[in-house]
Amino acid sequence: MSLEELLWVEKYRPKRLSEVCNQEEVVKVLKGFVERRNMPHLLFAGPPGTGKTTVALCLAYELFGEEGFAANYLELNASDERGIDTIRSKVKNFSRASPIGDIPFKIIHLDESDNLTADAQQALRRLMEMFSATCRFILSCNYSSRIIEPIQSRCMLLRFMPFEDKVVRERLLYIANNEGVKIDDKALEAIVSAAEGDLRKAINVLQASASISEVVTEEIVYKVLGRVSPVKVKNMIELALKGDFIAARDVLRELLWKSGFSPMDIIAQIKREILRLDSISPKVKADLIDYLGEIDYRIVIGSHEDIQLSAFIARLCSIGEKYVKS
Repeated sequence: MSLEELLWVEKYRPKRLSEVCNQEEVVKVLKGFVERRNMPHLLFAGPPGTGKTTVALCLAYELFGEEGFAANYLELNASDERGIDTIRSKVKNFSRASPIGDIPFKIIHLDESDNLTADAQQALRRLMEMFSATCRFILSCNYSSRIIEPIQSRCMLLRFMPFEDKVVRERLLYIANNEGVKIDDKALEAIVSAAEGDLRKAINVLQASASISEVVTEEIVYKVLGRVSPVKVKNMIELALKGDFIAARDVLRELLWKSGFSPMDIIAQIKREILRLDSISPKVKADLIDYLGEIDYRIVIGSHEDIQLSAFIARLCSIGEKYVKS
């Protein structure tokens, strides 16, 4: 079984720039480079799972074709090979050799380049000058500020935006239909919400969920994500706002001890649910989030999580009668 059959992320990776979605401005610029058969050094910056590596591969395929791709394209992950020795050996040896085919340059793609050490970046800036006639560099990173200014000034910066929920939803449905996976609407929305614009994460969660059950449900999605159920957290908050401290604390203890969720996961979901509440004013929400941040800090420095989270529930009970809209 091939890698593409094992990993849906690879199987459904776009092969041409025209297949790339959500990055219209970036694709428009790169298509111009393909038409002119020339390009500057490029710096791709953006959050994880937004298509930086895929776009670099598509660009190389369209420039070199299937036959010249392997000889003229080198991809290195700077997270693994981040030292100056890699730059002086692999990168230098590849960049100094003449390209094969009609395109007058090769392409070196340094993925996760913001993990390159300072010495490696200094060595790279010199190579970008010396071999610009025979080699172009594509540096992709999550944080462009971690790339030294001399390299940034040598590159054209292209920013990748997180995928819109609509695009993620459409892509997941397309994959599910092709793979014969049944997914209900609540499960789909749970994946889209958890992905936060990261399409790679969304596809991986879908595949992992489909491997557990023939029908992907919301419960299975949260089990795969290892996230607290929003329904239970919302129920806990509503019970507390109604003044039922004991019932709300029972839900909390079930999440902590029976389900085994970390207090940090519970706090993160509490924050999301508070922001969604319609029964309290924005000012009360702000006060609760402020107090929740204090609870988070206390737990981090070693306070007992059950006592601290119970204290937050008690705070919800105390404000419920005064502030909750009838």
